[in-house]
Amino acid sequence: MDKPVRRQTRPACSAETGHPGGDGRFRLVDEELKRQRFRQDSLIEVLHRSQQVFGVLDDDVLRYVSRGLGLPPSRVYGVATFYHLFRLTPRGDHTCTVCTGTACYVKGAERVLAVAEQSAGARAGETTPDGRITLETARCIGSCGLAPLVVFDGEVAGHVSAEEVADRLKGWVGHGP
Repeated sequence: MDKPVRRQTRPACSAETGHPGGDGRFRLVDEELKRQRFRQDSLIEVLHRSQQVFGVLDDDVLRYVSRGLGLPPSRVYGVATFYHLFRLTPRGDHTCTVCTGTACYVKGAERVLAVAEQSAGARAGETTPDGRITLETARCIGSCGLAPLVVFDGEVAGHVSAEEVADRLKGWVGHGP
C-alpha cells in the first residue's frame, strides 16, 4: 500500500510577504486554507471563500488556490467552471435573474427572458460590455406562487410582465446605478 501523500501545511505565500502582487486580500484566502488544514477535498469551501473575498474567481485567484491546496490548476478550473455559483468574470453594476423553473416557464418566463436579453443587450449568463448589467437565469427561486419571477439586484419581483422587465432594464441602461 502506498504511503499517504503529505499535504502542504503553509500558505501559498508567507504571511510576511503576502501575495506576490501585494494584494492583501490573499491573506484572507490563506486564513481559509489554514482553517481547512490545506486539505485538497476542501477545494469548494476555499473557492467559496475566495469568491466572497474577491467577488470573482479570476486566473490569479484560481492559481493561488491551486498552489495553496497542491492541486493541478486544471482541477481547480474544472471545479470552478462546473458549479454554477462560481463566477469567473465580474458581475455588472446591476444583476437581473430570470427564473426559468417549471412554474415560471409555464407562466411565460421564456418570453420574459427573451425581452430581458433584448433590453439589456446581453444574453443570459453574460454582462453587458459596459459592465452595467449582468443577466442570469436560475432553475428555481423557490417562490413558484409568484411566477413568472425576476430578481432585480437581489429584490424579488413576482407576477412580472415582459414589459415591466424591459422598463426596469432600460432604466438601468440609460441611468446611473
